Amino acid sequence: MSAQVNTMSDDKMNAKGSYTKLTKSDINKVYWRLQIFGLGITATSVGMQAIGFYTAMVPVLKRLYKDAPKEARVKAMQRHLTYFLSQNTATGMILGISSAIEESTNEDEKEAVVAVKAGMMGPLAGIGDSVFKITIQAIAGSIGAVYAMDGNILGPILMFIIYNGINIAVKYYGLKMGYEKGVEFINSGEQAKLMQKIINIATMVGVIVMGALIGNYVKINVGTVITIDETVVNIQELLDGILPKLLPFVFTIILYRVNLKLPRKYMIFLIFGILIVGTILAMNGVLV
Repeated sequence: MSAQVNTMSDDKMNAKGSYTKLTKSDINKVYWRLQIFGLGITATSVGMQAIGFYTAMVPVLKRLYKDAPKEARVKAMQRHLTYFLSQNTATGMILGISSAIEESTNEDEKEAVVAVKAGMMGPLAGIGDSVFKITIQAIAGSIGAVYAMDGNILGPILMFIIYNGINIAVKYYGLKMGYEKGVEFINSGEQAKLMQKIINIATMVGVIVMGALIGNYVKINVGTVITIDETVVNIQELLDGILPKLLPFVFTIILYRVNLKLPRKYMIFLIFGILIVGTILAMNGVLV
């Protein structure tokens, strides 16, 4: 690999978090490869998402190793074909940090790239799954469902825009921040605190939004009326007097607990079971 640093041009910067050997175009190419192909382009039992990660890193390796001997290029390829498993959106930051380390280290220091990838893929996978696959996806789907329940075509469109808009933005700016601030961020020791803050904020937002949606759109109304000595007792009004929306709340908590213990392969049976039981209870006047 050439030891010379390229002269700066209009698309290169010279400062902390700057482009030196790599160009802004190289980083953008990494993003587009991640966005278009993702990590699951080819998954194997040995390397899992390694081929997808390497595919995204190709523009960086081409730039840094364009004048390098074949042996160095082969080692660079092998370095990024080691085991990798993380969440697609959060991987943008790992790609950015890996690019920065590739650019700033000598050949005898390249083990740092593998170490950083291995150290970050687990924590960022946890953030990605909890924030995007659980919280944001659920919020976007719930907002879209509100419109869809009224027969508005805007429902699925809005869900698509909200989820993918956030997903695309985080992926791009995560990659950019990972490249510009990644090494400094790792060395500062603040990454664990920041990751925990992100998880806590996302969890709070998700709980608030989901709580409001449960109260408004999970509808369980008891149609049973009891007569005691000519006094008519409406069960639903009695429950609302104790706590409004009590049945939707209890039903949601029960489903949440069942979801934790029930294998995912049985979820479809749970959904159909709820539909069947609900239909039978409504036909017999128990629910309205």
